Amino acid sequence: MTRVFSKIQPTGHLTLGNYLGAMRRWAEVDQHRADSLFCVVDLHALTVDHDPARVRRLSRQTTTLLLAAGLDPDVCTVFLQSHVDEHTRLSYLLECVATDGEMRRMIQYKEKAAKERDRGGSVRLSLLTYPVLMAADILAYGTDEVPVGEDQAQHVELARDVAVRFNQRYGHTFVVPRTTLPQVAARVMNLQHPTRKMGKSDDSGAGIVYLLDEPDVVRKKVLRAVTDSGREVVYDRAERPGVANLLDILAACTGGNPESLADVYDSYGSLKKDTAEAVVEVLRPVQARHRELCADPVYVEGVLRDGAEKARSLARPTVDTAYRAIGLLPPVAEPSLSAAR
Repeated sequence: MTRVFSKIQPTGHLTLGNYLGAMRRWAEVDQHRADSLFCVVDLHALTVDHDPARVRRLSRQTTTLLLAAGLDPDVCTVFLQSHVDEHTRLSYLLECVATDGEMRRMIQYKEKAAKERDRGGSVRLSLLTYPVLMAADILAYGTDEVPVGEDQAQHVELARDVAVRFNQRYGHTFVVPRTTLPQVAARVMNLQHPTRKMGKSDDSGAGIVYLLDEPDVVRKKVLRAVTDSGREVVYDRAERPGVANLLDILAACTGGNPESLADVYDSYGSLKKDTAEAVVEVLRPVQARHRELCADPVYVEGVLRDGAEKARSLARPTVDTAYRAIGLLPPVAEPSLSAAR
């Protein structure tokens, strides 16, 4: 069975973009068509300045929202990255295969490092090397497919390159994964800055619909969304990014086509109103299930415990093989009592 690995960082409150661009597909498609692992990559949240208590809180909230979105732990594996030591064990081996030049070419490293320097902060070494940890996340499980947005495709390519290089130097060890790109609403844009992705770590809260926003807050944000000059409702991402974003969101929420929906509306106001109501209805069952799960924290803890145990059992054979292949001696087992006698 095809194995799929997907991950999400607990670096902010999850957004409509996370749900429409990834989480809904994970729940409706990926967990049923493949042997799927869904990982909350909390170690990646440590690459920049952070509040430890907030990381813990968001890690739990992210897990709960993944379950609320429809991930079924009886069908798939849901776990925290830091609960499975094989991720960090393999990461160092891959650092011994990847190159400094590959790390410094990573677009996200350039962007995040520039942002840190602009605000007077120091750039952590982990920010430079975290794509190798991401490669370890993927390769530890013999992953066949990694569904990601275009902004993450470069990281999967690195995982492919490192896997091929390791296999060539030390013998076949890793499955070489392939990228799959979501088709609809892969990139939901910020409502106030429609040329920017709706990111959970974005400072512009007015343009971001969070999954736990109250219905009236959702309506207010959508109704205040930035549109474009002119009055005609046209789907044109290049020239009319604001309107195109609303049409993309409405299409994703209703199962429609953004180009066709553009023909239905003769004003921005009616488009915004219908989009707002569509978003409220899409989020309603997710929020209801989230409330139920928050009232049963023991269940969520059990999901994480069982998920980590399963993930560990899947990853350990591959990582142990990589340790032997690269030249490391296996641990010496304690002698048994019978042998000692």
